[in-house]
Amino acid sequence: MRRKRYALLRRPTPERGRGFSDGVFAVLITVLVLDLRPPELPTFNALLPFNALLLLWPTWLSYAVSYLFIAIVWTNHHYLMLYATEANLRLLWFNFAHLFSMSLLPLSIAWMAKSELAPQPVAFYAAVFFLVNATYICLIWELIDRIPVDEIPPAVRRIMRFRSITTLCLSGRLRL
Repeated sequence: MRRKRYALLRRPTPERGRGFSDGVFAVLITVLVLDLRPPELPTFNALLPFNALLLLWPTWLSYAVSYLFIAIVWTNHHYLMLYATEANLRLLWFNFAHLFSMSLLPLSIAWMAKSELAPQPVAFYAAVFFLVNATYICLIWELIDRIPVDEIPPAVRRIMRFRSITTLCLSGRLRL
């Protein structure tokens, strides 16, 4: 009886996973914006009219780099997930791991900005980059490597692997 009931279920499709992922990326960008704070005092200097903002440069730099990073990761994730034909458990868990690693970004940014780019928070930030790229490689293995070779051009496979492994090596190098 139990087997018959599950036999009626259709194969899970990846649309809900894509929608959930898009929502997580949107929340991450929102959290980044909410963490921005205005200067304590509106200092004015004729030579440097935005001196108060300039003093917060670690926060703004961290925000800009992280926003760009999220945009790049979301774009890559979006195009990669187009190859998903069904939502199997491995895909779901690799995707959750990828989103979890992305969710560490606001914490690492806040710590890095608050410490004014001290070595430990910068190393943690690089470790988050590394983890994001490592989990992205898991998604590539699950989605691209399981598709027959003739369905995805070899050049696309090479580009995906090269970009992800290059960024993985670069973020790993930043930690050292």
